[in-house]
Amino acid sequence: MMQPTLQPPPGRDWVNRAVLALEADTARSADTHLHKLELPADWGVELYLKDESTHRSGSLKHRLAKSLFLYGLVNGWITEDTTIVESSSGSTAVSEAYFARLLGLPFVAVVAATTSEQKIALIRGLGGTCHLIEDPSAVDAEARRLAAGTHGHYMDQFTYAERATDWRGNNNIAESIFGQLALEPHPVPTWIVAGAGTGGTSATLGRYIRYHRHPTRLAVGDPEGSAFLPAWQAWNDGGDPAAVTGSPSRIEGIGRSLPEPSFVPSVIDLVQTVPDGASVAAMRHLARWAGLHAGPSTGTNLWQIWRLVASMRSAGQTGSIVSLICDGADRYAGSHYDAGWLAQAGIDTSPYEGVIEGFLAGGDWVEPAAR
Repeated sequence: MMQPTLQPPPGRDWVNRAVLALEADTARSADTHLHKLELPADWGVELYLKDESTHRSGSLKHRLAKSLFLYGLVNGWITEDTTIVESSSGSTAVSEAYFARLLGLPFVAVVAATTSEQKIALIRGLGGTCHLIEDPSAVDAEARRLAAGTHGHYMDQFTYAERATDWRGNNNIAESIFGQLALEPHPVPTWIVAGAGTGGTSATLGRYIRYHRHPTRLAVGDPEGSAFLPAWQAWNDGGDPAAVTGSPSRIEGIGRSLPEPSFVPSVIDLVQTVPDGASVAAMRHLARWAGLHAGPSTGTNLWQIWRLVASMRSAGQTGSIVSLICDGADRYAGSHYDAGWLAQAGIDTSPYEGVIEGFLAGGDWVEPAAR
């Protein structure tokens, strides 16, 4: 007896094509570069930066956006008629606009009115719509309202970032780093340094490190006033991380006024505040020293790196440190690279200028006193 031919349920053909389109886009893409930055040879410390700005959509959030789309597709939340809505400080929205255009879906980004003009232009250039609001703390509620009003899907990066990415491997950011370090003098890094915006990257890194039983420790540099440091401290002290509050971050992409659901403090070994002026000073130094032009969240990572390099030197410890170039400088030409904007935002770089240069020249790290 001839068996009937099984047909996919209605709408599944489009989902199948969408998943294939995302995977094909990945197959066409090379991995991002892992740059080695030369430190004095007698220090015994190797420094690497993984350049996530070279993704097609220009930032580390390219990985997250793809994961969020796949998560929405396999959960049945995204169909061929779905409007995609996101709340974002910019880079996640840029990357999601890229993938929404790839799948032929309308995309709406709810962003704070203070978001850089360059990022807003990128979202619109990829076919997305920007919904600007004055109150940065209200972007989540507004995105939910818009998604409900359009029968769309709210991607909600701050909730789903930590669960949409496979932390065991599947070429996630951690697996890529360890693979690229395989032939280096210290293939298992002493430290990996990351920022926290959603918390998804630090969660993936921390879980991967534990799953593969690496001795690597994970550090997070947190912008001044952000809730992630007190949330991490609360967890370590046996308190409730969700009960803490902070202030809006002036370093786009990282730092939050509340600890987001995707922030997993238990997988992080160290969190320290990085002053906003230090983030900008470190960002500038990277351009002069290494010819790598990055955004301010990379500067936050770098200031934390230099602290750890100094700590390793002081302890006579050799090894490697790895961090990320989160996005490029071009997105911040009118903000963190503009003296007038910095003055208006109240970010003073003067206490931090020359600190890294002095460390590299003399080997002594002198942290400016907190203001």
